[in-house]
Amino acid sequence: MKRIFLLIALAASCAGMARAQQPPALGMFSTDEQSNTREEELYRDGTDYLDESKWTEALNKFDQVAAMKGRRADGALYWKAYALNKLGRRQDALNSIAALRASYPKSQWLKDAGALEVEVKSATGARVAPENQGDEEMKLLALNSIMDSDPDRAIPIIEKMLANPSTSPRVKERALFVLAQADSPKAQALVGDMARGKSSPALQTKAIQFLGTESSPTNMKILGEIYSSSTDKDIKRAVLQAYLVGDNQAGVLAAAKQEPDPELRRFAIQQLGAMDATKELEQLYQSATTADTKRAILDACIAADDSDLLMRVAKNTTEPIEIRRTALQHLGAVGGKDVRSTLVQVYKTDANADMKKAAVEGLFVDDADDELIALARAETNPQLKRELIEKLSVMDSRSAKEYMLEILNK
Repeated sequence: MKRIFLLIALAASCAGMARAQQPPALGMFSTDEQSNTREEELYRDGTDYLDESKWTEALNKFDQVAAMKGRRADGALYWKAYALNKLGRRQDALNSIAALRASYPKSQWLKDAGALEVEVKSATGARVAPENQGDEEMKLLALNSIMDSDPDRAIPIIEKMLANPSTSPRVKERALFVLAQADSPKAQALVGDMARGKSSPALQTKAIQFLGTESSPTNMKILGEIYSSSTDKDIKRAVLQAYLVGDNQAGVLAAAKQEPDPELRRFAIQQLGAMDATKELEQLYQSATTADTKRAILDACIAADDSDLLMRVAKNTTEPIEIRRTALQHLGAVGGKDVRSTLVQVYKTDANADMKKAAVEGLFVDDADDELIALARAETNPQLKRELIEKLSVMDSRSAKEYMLEILNK
C-alpha cells in the first residue's frame, strides 16, 4: 500500500508543480505573446514525443507549430518530416522538406533537412549521390575499430561525414558518438564545437548529451559556458540533463540559484533531487525567498529521500503554514521511524487543524497504522477522530482491521 500512496503523493506533487508552471492568465499578454507561449509548449511537447518514439503524437504537435508560422516553424517542418519518415510516409516527409526549403530559404535547418532527404530517398530505393546508407554504416564500423589505435586518421574522416549534407541524420549521430568516445584532444574539441552550436541544431543537442557522459572538468566547463551564453530553453535543459548524467551537482546548483526563468529554475531543482544532492537542496532552501521555490525544493526532497530537511521545515513554526503542510505531506512519501515520530509530534502539539490533517495524511502514506490507531484512541475531537478512522478503514493491515472490529464491538 505504501508504494501505491507514494505514487499518489508524487502525482499530487507533480500536479502542483504543473500548476505552478502555468503561465499567467492570457489576458495579461498580447496576442503575439500568447501565440509565442503556445508555440513553445507545442514544440517542447513534440520533442518529448520524439524522445519517446511516439511518432504520431510528435507529428501532430509539429504540424500545429508549422501552421503557426512563428519562430519555431522551420524546425517544426524538419521534425515533422523526421516523424513522417519514421511512420513510413516517405512522400509526405519529402513534401515537408520541400515546404521548409520554399518557406524558409535561409533556415539553419536546411543542412539537416538535406541529409534527411537523402535518408528518405534511400529508403524508397531512389538513387542518391554520392554514397548510399550501407556504405556509410560500413565506414562507421571501420572508423570505430581504428579510433583508439589511430585517431589522427579516423577523426578527419568523421569530420567530413558530419559536414557532408548527404550523410543521413542517423549516421551523423553515430559518427558523433564515436567521436565523443575518443580520448584525442582534437576529437573532444570537435565535440565541444558542435555542442556550442557550430554545426547544426540537431547535432548540438546530441553533442551536449555526449559531453555529459564523460564528466571531465573540461566537459563540465564547456557545458557551463554553453548554459551561461545560451538564451534557448531547450539547449539549457539539455545542459542540465547532461549535468545530471555527469553528476555535476555544483553546476546544477548554480543554475538553480542564478537562473531567472522560473521554469528552468524548477527544472534545475528537480535535477538536484534526482542527483540525491541533499546538501545542495539544504543550501538552496536557506537562500530561497519565494513560496514557489521552497515548494519545488520540498518536492525534490522526495526524489532525494531527504527526510531531514522535510522534518526541519515541518517543525519550524516560523515557516508559513502552507509550506509546513507541504513538508508534512511529503514526509509520508519518504517514510522512516524518525519521520513517523515527527508526524505524531506535530499532530499532538500543533493546534492548527490543517497541520493535523497533513500529519495524518503523511502517516497514512507511510502505512503507519499503529501510530494512527494510537492517535485515534486518544483523540477527543469527534471530527478529527472520524478523519483518523476513515484513513484506518481503508488500510489493508491486520492492526487496522482489528481496530475496526474493536469499534464495532463497543
